[in-house]
Amino acid sequence: MASSSFLQMMMLIVFVTAFGTTKLGVVVDAQPSPPIARGLSLTFYNSNCPNLETIVRNRLRTVFNNDIAQAAGLLRLHFHDCFVQGCDGSVLLDGSASNPSEKSAPPNLSLKAEAFRIINDLRARVQNACGRIVSCSDITALAARDAVFLSGGPDYKIPLGRRDGLTFATRNATLRNLPPPTSNTSALIDSLATLNLTTIDLVALSGGHTIGISSSCVSFGRRLYPTRDPTMDQTFFRNLRLTCPANNTVNTTVLDIRTPNVFDNKYYVDLMNRQGLFTSDQDLYTDSRTRPIVTSYAINQSLFFERFVFSMIKMGQLSVLTGSQGEIRANCSARNPTTTSSYLSSVADDNEEQQFVEGESATF
Repeated sequence: MASSSFLQMMMLIVFVTAFGTTKLGVVVDAQPSPPIARGLSLTFYNSNCPNLETIVRNRLRTVFNNDIAQAAGLLRLHFHDCFVQGCDGSVLLDGSASNPSEKSAPPNLSLKAEAFRIINDLRARVQNACGRIVSCSDITALAARDAVFLSGGPDYKIPLGRRDGLTFATRNATLRNLPPPTSNTSALIDSLATLNLTTIDLVALSGGHTIGISSSCVSFGRRLYPTRDPTMDQTFFRNLRLTCPANNTVNTTVLDIRTPNVFDNKYYVDLMNRQGLFTSDQDLYTDSRTRPIVTSYAINQSLFFERFVFSMIKMGQLSVLTGSQGEIRANCSARNPTTTSSYLSSVADDNEEQQFVEGESATF
């Protein structure tokens, strides 16, 4: 019986790899790059800041040589920016006690403080070389791309020309668009569908968890206490209980137990071995809609890289500001002063409340 199940799985793997589809109609083959949003371009800064990408990459190479953990922090920063109010650098803005910014919303409390400092440092270096012509949102997108490449992942061109937003999102808007790590696949599919991102985009972008660490045991403690989540591997469970002797322990652990500092496809291998850390991770392999996609990426790293690049470029163009919209910030954490007012407002709030695991987001 065991050999029969293994043979069936291998036949599925061969079929998915060869034809890029399953009987469920889920296409997983590589596709051409997504359309470039109006106002963005692959050559946007070629004439007025031709050394932009070299400046960013060379600096990040030094940063990562000293601390590779910063790569995951910069990648998450781009995710958290784009999924809330679009890729406008709003997550970078500071708020106040009376007007809290996106940074203070629970999903963003685990964003690395050093990631924000790195973005501002890159902005200063680029501004020194080219003047104030490159947006903080573009620098954030470039930093995420280089975080992927410099930790072993694919290199790729991204459209540039984003402008920085004048407002940040409210707590409720942030909660609504960054689902918690306790989310199942259905909740994640529904959440991303509001952004015109598909199930395949969900699985590909979740591969960002191939690098990085959790914020604390709270983000996955429900899978350990009071009893083991049955979808979790027994040995993996025992090791996590050593790291987290209680479900509110502040200890952290890696997201990919095989190659935690290398951007590769081992995250999907983890899922196939029931060693995904969050519910939002492991359920991608449990759910019949996403399991074949996980399998295809686990056995074909090139396919994962192609799909990740496609989905990153697509995500990186969510609700971008271009042309005369927004501004180019002189300081990534603050809106440029104006003659009329320097008050930074947030978008209109609503009364929606949502339970959230403190300091963590689901997929990104």
